Amino acid sequence: MKTLCTLSLSVFLAALATAADKDGFKPLFNGKNLDGWEQHSGKAEYRVEDGCIVGKTVAGTGNSFLCTKKKYGDFILEFEFKVGDMNSGVQFRSEFAAKEFEAEIKGKKRKFPADRVFGYQYEIDPSDRAYTAGVYDEARRGIFLADLKDNEPARKAFKQGEWNAARIECKGDHIQTWINGVKAADFKDSMTPKGIFGLQVHQIGKNGKAGEEVRWRNLRLKEL
Repeated sequence: MKTLCTLSLSVFLAALATAADKDGFKPLFNGKNLDGWEQHSGKAEYRVEDGCIVGKTVAGTGNSFLCTKKKYGDFILEFEFKVGDMNSGVQFRSEFAAKEFEAEIKGKKRKFPADRVFGYQYEIDPSDRAYTAGVYDEARRGIFLADLKDNEPARKAFKQGEWNAARIECKGDHIQTWINGVKAADFKDSMTPKGIFGLQVHQIGKNGKAGEEVRWRNLRLKEL
């Protein structure tokens, strides 16, 4: 059974066109197809359905990312997402390896396989840890740059199985995130001043279930 987005596609697109003139936001996703996006790293499945981008877990593949072809520096990104039991995230100011290379990150040598996406990630975490809207450094430093262990309001703001409103704001080295209007992360980091956005479908382990889905809609961007 299909999960319908609350707003019809035609109404949503018309509203975005009007809003873009007033507040400077423009749609990052056209609601119809994946023009302007490309997949990297893994082989999870992505499709467009009812004005949403839908990502689905696939057994035997690594982390997958549906990425913008364009890079962005200072911006405000707002979007909505809905997820069940699977881990996910949204990359920002991120990169991917055109070919395999090795680099020293914070004194440690790291190998980056060809096509691997790495960089800042807005975490989507429906586990008991509840770090949704924290910022993880995907495949690079491999640590949370901003977790939510001391931010109980943000941990409680996430709604599993329901639509959630997310916001990411980057200006210079200042990075901030929100979940359903609650401030989650607020820190400074200057490792990557510009990069792509990417919608993650996490790899599934031995106990993972193929066919789990995450949905994104109403992705809108304001460049600063």
